[in-house]
Amino acid sequence: MSKGKLIVIEGIDGSGKTTQLNLLAKYLAKKNTSFEVISFPRYEDNLYGKLIRRYLNGEFGEIEKIDPYLMSLAYAGDRILAKPLIENWLLEGKIVIANRYVSSNKAHMGANLDENQREEFMSWLDELEYQTNKVPQENLTFLLNVEAKIGQQNVRGEHKDIHEQDLNHLKVAQDLFLELSKAEPNWKVIECMEGGKMKSIETIHKLIVEILDKFLLS
Repeated sequence: MSKGKLIVIEGIDGSGKTTQLNLLAKYLAKKNTSFEVISFPRYEDNLYGKLIRRYLNGEFGEIEKIDPYLMSLAYAGDRILAKPLIENWLLEGKIVIANRYVSSNKAHMGANLDENQREEFMSWLDELEYQTNKVPQENLTFLLNVEAKIGQQNVRGEHKDIHEQDLNHLKVAQDLFLELSKAEPNWKVIECMEGGKMKSIETIHKLIVEILDKFLLS
């Protein structure tokens, strides 16, 4: 049985991940490509997701008061519950498109740590996720590169979570995403802005599809 591919879309809040995931799903459907879609965190699917929702709603206090290691256990717990599902899809030879994955945890929780603590945290998280929990490794990660201020403006709705409210948090998380894109294999950075403004949704989609098609043919 052929093995599928795990494709991840990453980026800060307001970078357009969900929009691009939906467009990519439509594109693959038109090509009759076998695929599945999953979004993390799965807020209503399990106790971990519900705990994450409470954290993002500010029920546990301000960002600075939350231990990134402890909070990461909830994010990792949500993923490990999804592990059998993802593994089955991959064994069936399907393309799995994930909206956020381990790298979101690295960037957002790492942003809550002092700079000199981040490397140790990310090594710990890699060991937790890939060695202890043995979640599937990403085959390709797209990073939607958007300025933090623009991403914050793009977030819809009156109520923003504690990440979305904090511009400094978004700036640091975006910097960490960019660092990860240089340090980790199989990352492709999609430049979503030009002249200080967002490119069109269709233009960004085209950039993603061009890279994905070449990747799947290689």
